[in-house]
Amino acid sequence: MRPAPLLIALLALWGLSGLAVLFAGVPLLAWQSTGAGIALLAIGDALLLRRRETPQVSREIPEALPLGIERDVTLRVESMSRQRVDLFDLHPGAWPAQGLPQRLKLAPATASTFSYRLRPTARGDATFAGVQLRMASPLRLWRQSRIAGEPQRVRVYPNFAPLTKFALFSAEQASRLVGAHLKRRRGEGTDFNQMREYRVGDSLRQIDWKATSRSRKLISREYQDEKNQQLVMMVDTGRRMMAQEGELAHFDHVLNATLVVSYLALRQGDAVGLFASGGESRWVAPKRGMASIDTLLRASYSLQPQPVATDYLAAATELSVRQRKRSLVMLVTNVRDEDIEDLLAAVRLLQKRHLVCVASLRERALDEAMTEEVGDLPGAIRAGALARYLEQRTAAHDKLRSHRVMVLDVASEELPAALVERYLAVKRDGLL
Repeated sequence: MRPAPLLIALLALWGLSGLAVLFAGVPLLAWQSTGAGIALLAIGDALLLRRRETPQVSREIPEALPLGIERDVTLRVESMSRQRVDLFDLHPGAWPAQGLPQRLKLAPATASTFSYRLRPTARGDATFAGVQLRMASPLRLWRQSRIAGEPQRVRVYPNFAPLTKFALFSAEQASRLVGAHLKRRRGEGTDFNQMREYRVGDSLRQIDWKATSRSRKLISREYQDEKNQQLVMMVDTGRRMMAQEGELAHFDHVLNATLVVSYLALRQGDAVGLFASGGESRWVAPKRGMASIDTLLRASYSLQPQPVATDYLAAATELSVRQRKRSLVMLVTNVRDEDIEDLLAAVRLLQKRHLVCVASLRERALDEAMTEEVGDLPGAIRAGALARYLEQRTAAHDKLRSHRVMVLDVASEELPAALVERYLAVKRDGLL
């Protein structure tokens, strides 16, 4: 409990009025009586505040939140007496919030409701410790802070917000929304779909001559991409993924992109699995059906990169044991020239059974630094070092390509479109 500005002002005025006792002949007893009256008022007001019931507070917020997306949090406050309170929700401290604190006028037996905006900036489990109330005494002489409401835990998942938008579109339309660009080859694929009349643009290979002779008009066979194939997202949880890109780490961008390509693959009828290795490990066997996206979310939301070197060969060995069926393995990491021999050995091991694609995240800051003007010797040294690093990175990628490995060299914001485009290209070309 702390004195309010009104009590401090009264005590200051009473203290200054003591000068009147010294110089104006005001009786000392009157000055002392005034002080005693202020003290009695303050004590009585403090007792009333201590006896005042704490308002009841409840919070409405989803148990699962997407990373980096603003959400409304609703607080409901109910009091048995008329009072004013200043309210601040004790959300996880680093999360930006708009609309806090709030000052409320509470009426007896009436609930007051308000909302504020909150943006999660870290994945994993998070806790709301309660709601802090600053209550005033009836005479406004004291203030007291109290914690109301129950602690509440929420889970912050990778950004699944785009998936709700994709649900409104076909898999092909959703792919375009992500930014993937593919030349559509109508009616071609590996699985037979249906017979239909010939259309302009159909190839001669599609014409079914027996059906054409029976119906006396051109009939084409229409094929579709093969379903029930296997996609395994292999994500690096080592130190390479700890680089920051804006508010999010590279690993957060990787998980967001993994969700997008996994969702679209499930929409295509394929089975999707997840293998995380390097720092923290996690394995989700490939499964079909849209319910699998929930399994992937629950398995990945608490994953965090660790400041350790990734053993690519050990990860490839473990995946080869776990995943026996031929799959498209998309390894997302940050390729450095010092890792290339270990990575190449891992890729060769995986290629014995699987089709491998390596997505190498590129730091946007390096590209921006290369465009800066050089005006002094330190700047020239820095530019030369950057150019050398990027040259070695390109050489590492070329070495992977020379061993028939699909390589994607992309910035974090380009990763979802690049992964989806390559996955659909593999499907289209029947490489699995």
